Formats: sequence, structure tokens, C-alpha cells
Amino acid sequence: MDKQILLSELNFKAVRSSGAGGQNVNKVSSKVVLTFDLQNSQGLSEEEKVYLKEKIASKLTQEDILILNCDEDRSQLKNKTIVTKRFFEILKKGLEKPKIRKETKVPRAVKEKRLKTKKTISTIKQNRKKPEL
Repeated sequence: MDKQILLSELNFKAVRSSGAGGQNVNKVSSKVVLTFDLQNSQGLSEEEKVYLKEKIASKLTQEDILILNCDEDRSQLKNKTIVTKRFFEILKKGLEKPKIRKETKVPRAVKEKRLKTKKTISTIKQNRKKPEL
């Protein structure tokens, strides 16, 4: 993953933000929409593309384009930095490989404790019965 190449491949678009905000919302295009084409990216290797396609499939469109929006701030520049940071976090999480679980034995003390509790419970149940004469 080459960050410099990925940064040059990102497409930003400024849009008018929705919601409350008065005159500022009507005048200023502060919302930033980031689009990234996963298939045609030069900054990712082929196996990284395949891995990302599986991991972040819910965030991709049918044409394998990632679209992220940010309208948290009134400043277009701050929204741009927030959305690029979010983009790299998504890529980082998508490329993480899960740890392989190593199987371990059940300790002897645990087995003995289980058997001991089974014996005590069975003796308690035996003592509830009426004695045979």
C-alpha cells in the first residue's frame, strides 16, 4: 500500500451540506464527498485489492468504488482531512489479517475440579433418597 499514490488517486467533490445551519448551509459547499476506485488503483497490489474487496464489500458500490461523505465541520478543508483520515483507517482495518488461534490443552487441574464437583453433587443427590431397609 503506497499512501502517496493512493492520495493522488482520490477524487474529492464539494457539495452543499444538508440539515440545520441557517444561511451558511445555503451559501457554502462544505460537505466533502470522497470517491476511490478500488479496481483501477495503482497504489494497491492485486492481492490487497482482492482482500479489500472481501473485507469492505458492504462499503463498496457494484463497480467497486468506495464513497465516503463528511459534513461534520463548517470548514471544507477540515472535512477533507477528516474524510481522508477515515479512508486510510478503513483501508488499514480492511488489510489487517486476523491472528491464528492456537489450540491449547485443558489443564489437568480443571479436569480434576470438574470431576470433583460432579462427585460432590452426586453424593448430595444420593443423600436425598430414602434409605433402603
